[in-house]
Formats: sequence, structure tokens, C-alpha cells
Amino acid sequence: MELAEIKAKIRAYILESFLYGGSDDAVADDDSFLEKGIIDSTGILELVGFIEETFSVKVADEDLIPENMDSINKLGQFITGKTVGYGISQV
Repeated sequence: MELAEIKAKIRAYILESFLYGGSDDAVADDDSFLEKGIIDSTGILELVGFIEETFSVKVADEDLIPENMDSINKLGQFITGKTVGYGISQV
């Protein structure tokens, strides 16, 4: 799956689950989910469930850091790395 497709799926999920149908420009690719108040700590757990189910990757506890989870771009890169298989376990 291409990065653009991954990011589109993440954006759609964020808009539907946290911004309740907001427009596509409601969140930019580099917007921090936490700083912008888009997702709280409970929301991160929901996001992890979505990632694991949608992209068939396992998100380990050590993966739960802002560098991986705090924007559409960061999530896209994280998922791409997991699905390409850089020695990281998949589901």
C-alpha cells in the first residue's frame, strides 16, 4: 500500500472518529494530534486498534511515542516502515 493511500485512510478515520465528519482540511498532515487537542490518551488507544486492524501491523508498547503516533505524516511513515518489513514483527 502506498503512503498516500495509508495517509488517506488515517485522515478519514481521524475525521470520522475524532472530528465527527469535519472537512478534509480540518487537520493538516503535520498537525500534532495532542497539541491540537484532536486525540487524547484514550483516543491513542482507539487509534492503535484502528492501525492494527486496518493495516495488519502490531503496535508494540515501545512504538507508542509521539515520533510515531502524533500526526498523519508520522503515522504514515510508521505504518509504511512496519508493512515494508524492517525487521519489525507484523500481526
